[in-house]
Parts: sequence; structure tokens; C-alpha cells
Amino acid sequence: QVQLVESGGGLVQPGGSLRLSCAASGSIFGINAMGWYRQAPGKQRELVAAFTSGGNTAYADSVKGRFTISRDNAKNTVNLEMNSLKSEDTAVYYCNARVRSGTSFQSSSWYDSWGLGTQVTVSS
Repeated sequence: QVQLVESGGGLVQPGGSLRLSCAASGSIFGINAMGWYRQAPGKQRELVAAFTSGGNTAYADSVKGRFTISRDNAKNTVNLEMNSLKSEDTAVYYCNARVRSGTSFQSSSWYDSWGLGTQVTVSS
């Protein structure tokens, strides 16, 4: 079993900053993609920022230049630094990772894991 635990959400004024963190734990034999998605009320879940399986970073156009994703492979963590926040950034933010997990390496397989989400509210 793999758990992704997010932290760092909250209420912030427009123009402010927040830092989200996500830690993966459990029987992990590898992570080849990790990142953040968000879902606003009445909207579909969308990619915010991620490290892809090819080792590149991907950002939604709406957050480029404002958000920065970082990763600590040794600790299986990913962070999202969010600056110049706007009201339209309000959403539940979910951590996602493609992990290799199982009771042993030989029996492990790759699958997508999701955190429970953390609320980010940008409002004055």
C-alpha cells in the first residue's frame, strides 16, 4: 500500500503565497512521475504541475511563472511553491504519483496513487 499525504493548504489573500507538500510512504520500489492536480467546484480535475516519467516538468499555462514544483527523490516528496495567487487558483489540490509498489519487488507493479487533497482558498 502507498499513501500520499498533502499539507500546506489554507486561506490566503490575492497576491499571496502558499507552499504545498506531499510525502509518499509505504511499500515503494520506484516513482517515475509525481505532481499536483487541482479541482475547483463544478470543474474537472486538471494538471497544475508535475515531473513527468521522462524527467521533464510540465505546468498548466495558467500557473506558468507563478508556481514552481520541486522534488526530493530520496524522501519521496514533491512540493509546490505558489506565488501571486489569484482567486481562480481556489481549488482542492491533489498530489499524484505513479508508483511501483507491492509486497516485494518481484510482485510489484506500477499504478497511480492519489492523496486526499488539500484545500487552497484565495480570497480577500
